Amino acid sequence: MKRRYIYPLLVLIVTIGFYYLEKNIDVNKKNGFSEINDDQTEFSFFYLPTSTTGTIITHSNYSLSYSEKHEQPEWVAYELKKEHLSKNEYKRPFFELDDKVRSSSADWRNYKNSGYDKGHLCPAADRRFSYDAFEETFLTSNISPQNNKFNAGIWNRLEQKTRYWANKYNGVYVVTGGVLTDNLKTIGYEAVSVPDYFYKIVLDNTKNPKMIAFLIPNKDTDKALESFVVSADSIEKLTGIDFFPKLPDNIENRLESSSDNKSWKF
Repeated sequence: MKRRYIYPLLVLIVTIGFYYLEKNIDVNKKNGFSEINDDQTEFSFFYLPTSTTGTIITHSNYSLSYSEKHEQPEWVAYELKKEHLSKNEYKRPFFELDDKVRSSSADWRNYKNSGYDKGHLCPAADRRFSYDAFEETFLTSNISPQNNKFNAGIWNRLEQKTRYWANKYNGVYVVTGGVLTDNLKTIGYEAVSVPDYFYKIVLDNTKNPKMIAFLIPNKDTDKALESFVVSADSIEKLTGIDFFPKLPDNIENRLESSSDNKSWKF
């Protein structure tokens, strides 16, 4: 084929290729999945919340929506099965950047001498069933600045209670994060936002589904966990996130509007 025909043909092929690539990206962004990776699980597709940032990252053992503005996840979501519960003790690894976050997750050095803990959102203790799963929780895309007494106190108690429920109810689904708003205090050279509140939503999706949600100030408290139970709807209003959009509407509306904790064993 003569050269004068080859070049126009190549231009046409490249143009068509870019058109379909951009169309696919636009569709993904509209659905909040601009950075979904190939290792998606059934849980990831069905139970992932919506993303206000369009940056959903899926790892082997949890998924997250990363907020570049706040340099942390707006939520982390994962399934905690009964068989995940383990007392394996592993050497604590160093925190590492998450190379799946295209803009780069915040460096752990932002937390140094800040007065705040590198608070796990997917707890390392929830992923002790293998070292790889345990190590994966030490990516900096899975942490948020937490008051030390909050982290070691009521937040730790809530994490333990979540593991108790996973055992009692044969597995649960968990979504957790800080409430990310404008004008938050920041730490470090990358201006990592310090949430004033953290939330955790737990779903037991058995034959009789139930949901419980917590909204807790990022500070020391000696109040009982039950005093921080709120409706998932109220957290959605604060965050702009739809937490379980794939549930049937009648079930989602009933569960997310309730702040009743009587069906949960404390």
